[in-house]
Amino acid sequence: MKKGLVVVLVLLAAVILVSPAIVGRMAEQSMDENLNWAAEESGAVRVTSDSFERGWFSSEGQHRVEIMDGELLSAMSTMGMQTDELPVLLINTKLDHGLIPVSSMGREQGSLAPGLGSAVSTLAIESPDGEVFDLPGTIYSKVGLGGELQSNYVVGPGSHSDGDMTASWGSTNVDIKTDPSSGEAVFKGKIGDLSIDSGNEGVSLAGITFEGDQKPTEYGFAVGELTFAVEELIVAAPGAPGPMSMAVTANTQLDGEAVNADATVSATMRKLPNVGDMTLDLKMAIEGADAAAMGRLEQVINSMDPATQQDPMAMYGAMEGDLKQLFASGFALNFNRFDITVPQGTITSQLLFSFGEEDVSTFEWTSLLLNTEATIDLSIPEPIVEMVTAMNPQAAMAIGGGYLTKEGDAYVLKAEMKGGLLTVNGAPIPLPIGAF
Repeated sequence: MKKGLVVVLVLLAAVILVSPAIVGRMAEQSMDENLNWAAEESGAVRVTSDSFERGWFSSEGQHRVEIMDGELLSAMSTMGMQTDELPVLLINTKLDHGLIPVSSMGREQGSLAPGLGSAVSTLAIESPDGEVFDLPGTIYSKVGLGGELQSNYVVGPGSHSDGDMTASWGSTNVDIKTDPSSGEAVFKGKIGDLSIDSGNEGVSLAGITFEGDQKPTEYGFAVGELTFAVEELIVAAPGAPGPMSMAVTANTQLDGEAVNADATVSATMRKLPNVGDMTLDLKMAIEGADAAAMGRLEQVINSMDPATQQDPMAMYGAMEGDLKQLFASGFALNFNRFDITVPQGTITSQLLFSFGEEDVSTFEWTSLLLNTEATIDLSIPEPIVEMVTAMNPQAAMAIGGGYLTKEGDAYVLKAEMKGGLLTVNGAPIPLPIGAF
């Protein structure tokens, strides 16, 4: 009995006293793997380790995150920003390691839960001239026994002033769990109210929430679910509209070698010039799209330089082959609901498209028209039609030409296309197939 107790005490001492040095190395490697995985997923940043001082029970280090490529850099360049000298994000981390990280108990969110380590990170920005600015918030992370990283980003309310500009923020809480071995990520967060005021102009955001998951695929893009909402966005500037809000839900999944996706979008924009309040309600879906073609299209777009992205013909030339592959493979694109509400009423519409499968080696855009089935149902309240025709008399040609017909208190358009034949409100309309 006593020998058994001694064995247990020796094992416990080994876990608490000896394992931290061994596990510390494993935890360090796991932290690096997760950061490098995040960089590879974004394809736009480079992560390097500046320093890492490993102790017996805890270690400290710094990582540098630099923007190197991708959509963010292209957008900055397009807006005329200098991208040759960009600030660097610094991540300073203290890692308490050990199968039982006893050294973490002296700080906030410390835990004796088994794992490879428990870390606390702070963020800072290093300007090109070497000046460092601390960012608000703290990241609390736990490295699991399998190398998965669970992080909690916490920011308390605060403000910062610089000259005539003042920025303020509310409490923020973001949870992220990543697994570099599988590439899967789960995230959820609520961002506190944000505002930037520079005197005559400013912007404020309230009620930002998001939740979702993603899983990488062999085609170069991730699938999963996402919900995102902004309760209120206000832009304070001369001529700016009133408060805006938006909510989005999206889901993308693989079905063999095809992609299925659906999304709903609801948005409200208030006090729009010459319009008033307006709401958008959209529900769309893609079914059976070729995953390989979509993956290549995404890679082509991400690799384009800003000049190409601003030239529609150059963009088409770069994507033509993959676009033909996508449409030749056949898929459905449906806008099951596309409604716009203004003070004069609600414009309702439904647009359904089905692209038939073809041989990509003989595919031409003219054959796409012949192999496409589509239906469009559009209803516009009479007051809106009257307002539009009063502002632009040429719009009345849509009524005179039979494209809009009166039904009750609305004007409607019902169009169908099948086998190269288009009918609008029952009347056949010739398609200019020979012009392609």
